[in-house]
Amino acid sequence: MIQIADIREWREHDVVDADGKKIGTLESVYVDTATDEPSFATVTVGLPTRHRLVFVPLDDVTVGPGYLKVPFAKSLVKDAPAIDMDGVLAAEREPDVFAHYKLEYQPGAGGERRLARR
Repeated sequence: MIQIADIREWREHDVVDADGKKIGTLESVYVDTATDEPSFATVTVGLPTRHRLVFVPLDDVTVGPGYLKVPFAKSLVKDAPAIDMDGVLAAEREPDVFAHYKLEYQPGAGGERRLARR
């Protein structure tokens, strides 16, 4: 797994899909609140006048010179749950992010959020 200190250096670098097609640029990293390990990233996508941030898991990410390669198709990532450029992921939308990638979602034992932006 990529360490938080390492992945922060990749902000604004390209995020590409499994075939090497550019999806967008890395905007921020979300950690799993149970482990404090990088779990998801937001990727800037869209037209220059209508950007949005989509979520993509960081499991099995490959780091290359100037890019991060995710093991998902560009179309799947672009259709992922999104927030506005200055938006915040609402707690009730967290399960949607996990479900989009067919990942199990479980809130913390006390019902706390699973993702936190770093």
